Amino acid sequence: MFREIAERSDLTNLRVFDVYPPARDRKAWEGVPESYRRELVKAGEKWLGCGYPPIYASDYMEFCRTGNRSRFEEKQFQRRIALNALVMAECAEYEGRFLDDIINGLFLICEETAWQLPAHNTYVRDAPQHILPDVTRPVIDLFAAETGAVAGMAEYLLRDALKEVSPVISKTVDRSLETRVLEPYLKEHFWWMGDGESPMNNWTSWCTQNVLTAAFTRASAPAMRREIIGKACVSLDYFLDEYGEDGCCDEGAQYYRHAGLTLFNAVEVLNYVCGGIFGEVYREKKIVNMADYIRRVHVAGPYYVNFADCSPKAGSCRAREYLFGKRTGNGELMAFAAKDYRQCEDKLDLQEHNLMYRVQAAFAHEEMTEYGKGRKTGTVQEGGRAGDWYFPSAGLFIARDERFCLAVKAGDNGDSHNHNDVGSFTVYCDGRPLFIDVGVESYTKKTFSPKRYEIWTMQSQYHNLPTFGGVMERDGEQFGAGRVEYELGREQSWIAMELMGAYGECFVSSYRRRVCLEKGRCICITDRWEGDGDAQDVVLSLMTCVRPATARREGALWMDVGGVGVCRITGGGQAVTEEIPVTDARLKTAWAHSVFRTRVTFEGKVMMLTVSGGR
Repeated sequence: MFREIAERSDLTNLRVFDVYPPARDRKAWEGVPESYRRELVKAGEKWLGCGYPPIYASDYMEFCRTGNRSRFEEKQFQRRIALNALVMAECAEYEGRFLDDIINGLFLICEETAWQLPAHNTYVRDAPQHILPDVTRPVIDLFAAETGAVAGMAEYLLRDALKEVSPVISKTVDRSLETRVLEPYLKEHFWWMGDGESPMNNWTSWCTQNVLTAAFTRASAPAMRREIIGKACVSLDYFLDEYGEDGCCDEGAQYYRHAGLTLFNAVEVLNYVCGGIFGEVYREKKIVNMADYIRRVHVAGPYYVNFADCSPKAGSCRAREYLFGKRTGNGELMAFAAKDYRQCEDKLDLQEHNLMYRVQAAFAHEEMTEYGKGRKTGTVQEGGRAGDWYFPSAGLFIARDERFCLAVKAGDNGDSHNHNDVGSFTVYCDGRPLFIDVGVESYTKKTFSPKRYEIWTMQSQYHNLPTFGGVMERDGEQFGAGRVEYELGREQSWIAMELMGAYGECFVSSYRRRVCLEKGRCICITDRWEGDGDAQDVVLSLMTCVRPATARREGALWMDVGGVGVCRITGGGQAVTEEIPVTDARLKTAWAHSVFRTRVTFEGKVMMLTVSGGR
């Protein structure tokens, strides 16, 4: 798609990416509502004279030595967050109060030995990381590219004010961008650029977006600019090849922000600097579906359907979702994003360390504040089925009625950021979590290593799935659901699949799961296994965020999940609930205290769960 557009277009008169005005354009910046500008100034004042955290070589080496990546990243990210806040404050006020701290930040960042994270300090995909960076051969990873975009956007916005202090400042930024981003981008091949064979993920669009931003916020040589566009178009086509026509992000709603939305901003840069020739991309069905994916997987409030490394609290919609909806002609997505934005406590997104996102938000703020007020956004409609979807590219099934949101993951265990979760389900009732997918803990060296599936959150036994004498699902594209059938209907929507293809060899020859939302009534889950083993060795795990109250009556096992919903289990034997304290900072953003796993043994060959709403 991208290559074809570039090849039939005249790329001789490329523009600088000045769609967002520099700070010297006071008419434009004073067009940002005064109340918003005051908040930008207040946020910047908090960083005046505070300094930037020092970063030592030992901080970098810690990842290889202990596996911890958070302490280095906190320091690196804080530098970018502080710089962004100061730049936005100066753009809002433009009196020079913040310039010294901005210059300090730019020079410190340009003086860093490397911009890539320790966890990404390698030249070969999935190879062991080097303990320290090689300054003679920069690595362009997610955050080297993003740092380039931050520095480039900061210098572009304040170029005139910085030159009044000294022209050396802009020269320093330009030289850093050339040596750390632009030259390596054209001379080296990093895996995320794509080769037509290796699988891509969010790195491709994310890095490409930021390289384009770094390149086109300055007036580079015309030949270099055309070469960058050509290489970017190749990578973006490889990225799109990984997506199905349904637009489903196989990394989940949280990673939509780093995949679909970074593709959006890559298109924004390309389209602007090339005089509008890439605008046709926004009319492609796949792109339209990619944009609307975030709305289709929304549950209620802060909750989204989640699987793999995605958190159930995937973050608020802001300017990028709104603008993606605008470009694709999707008023429902615009209204959805605008409503979410109006409910944000932190409209400035103070922890965001991509400066372009913050500039986009400033200039879209007034429009988002007003768009769709009083409009009922409702749920997505497809073929008359309110809110029901099946995404064949990832095997994701979603069904809704007035009380329930049900999601089931078919597919396979070869997704990017995969957890062994084929066949698992999540259930929300009245917008509250009933049966959950826990998500993932803070990333460490182990997270992306051969020992990944030793981590409990990755294992099928900590999803709503069975184990067979301790045998769990296995990772890899070859381990997946079989004989998948589904129906999306007005009265009921259901999905059925064979799960044994996701497991290693054991005494079970077949495990068939059928999950059905009987609309306006209940959810029915029927699990049936075949084999010669003992039924007590077939154990179903059920994950909740509150301790369920269990009792046996009327020939069934009853689980009351904190008043959110009640699950009646027939064919179940013993039920044992264990508490899993949540101590990890990343998990705590979703689950404040503990999560619970209830393990229910089979009495025979069939177990049926009937889930009804609580009080």
